[in-house]
Amino acid sequence: MAQRTSDDDLDRAFAALADPVRRAIVARLSRGAATVNELAEPFEISKQAVSKHIQVLEVAGLVSRTRDAQRRPVHLEADRLEALTAWIDRYRLLAEQRFRSLDAVLERTTSATAAPPTSPSVTTRIPNQRTTHDTTNDTTHDKEQQP
Repeated sequence: MAQRTSDDDLDRAFAALADPVRRAIVARLSRGAATVNELAEPFEISKQAVSKHIQVLEVAGLVSRTRDAQRRPVHLEADRLEALTAWIDRYRLLAEQRFRSLDAVLERTTSATAAPPTSPSVTTRIPNQRTTHDTTNDTTHDKEQQP
């Protein structure tokens, strides 16, 4: 059942970060603690709306509030962000390993199929014409192509 709680925590954290206002709040808090009034300044929404965004981040465990006399600063919970980063990195590393393996397969396939041309003559198509370049004589022969 511990894995289920972890999944629920991840769901709440990612859902909280899905909102651009909450991401901006997290970005601001990464520079230091701030009050609701300070966090509300850059937004054209009410302080009550900012408080609700902070509450969502708090439930997700991404921020916490403390009491400092009359102030109630909001703090970023860096350890929770670190847990999210670790979860993302685990899958990013697996994806990178798969891409490296795919690159190796493609490199082997490309080098195995890359053979020199068997004919010294190269044919190019021009609309309604076929032009043959003979690389041995350096001459060009034009022939009208029948539709």
